[in-house]
Amino acid sequence: MAYSAGTLPEAMNLIVAAHVSMCDECRAAVEAYDAVGGALMDNVDAVEPLSDECLSNALALIQQTDLDPVLARPERKDPKVPLPLENYIGGRLEDVRWRSIGMGVKQSIIPTSSEATARLLYIPAGMAVPDHGHNGIELTLVLQGAFEDEDGRFACGDMEVATEDLQHTPIADISEDCICLAVTNAPLRFNSFLPRLIQPLLRI
Repeated sequence: MAYSAGTLPEAMNLIVAAHVSMCDECRAAVEAYDAVGGALMDNVDAVEPLSDECLSNALALIQQTDLDPVLARPERKDPKVPLPLENYIGGRLEDVRWRSIGMGVKQSIIPTSSEATARLLYIPAGMAVPDHGHNGIELTLVLQGAFEDEDGRFACGDMEVATEDLQHTPIADISEDCICLAVTNAPLRFNSFLPRLIQPLLRI
């Protein structure tokens, strides 16, 4: 609902848009919220009436573009990368500049506004992310492979919503390296000393 209303921080908006592009059920839910929002707008008295030239100006701008009236879907650079994420990472997962964070796990922080942090995580097959809790919300969207934790199993296209109540140890499926888009709006709570020590350096 917040995504439809346009009130999410950029990083959360990005992960929801990426998930919606991969999930028919959630895309239908967003369209329903959009319809509700449109209906509400229809019943709201305009603070300032539109000028007589508003429609003609909008049509003139449309005619100035080179776009075909029936827009073709943009060409995908990497089928594993949701379209909303492509411009943020340069197009392909193989072009991502990873930074090691220990035990084979790598990350790449995606520049967004400061209200929340977005990162790509690369977790080798069978490897675990250190046990941690949350000081806020963590959204994790699987782009490749799968992982399992105390909340269940999450495969390509699935998104886990972790709140302050969840303490978990995500483990990548043994069959394939796992790549996820993860967004947090507060630092994680690590139980082990070493992850806590390096946490400020890694911006986790």
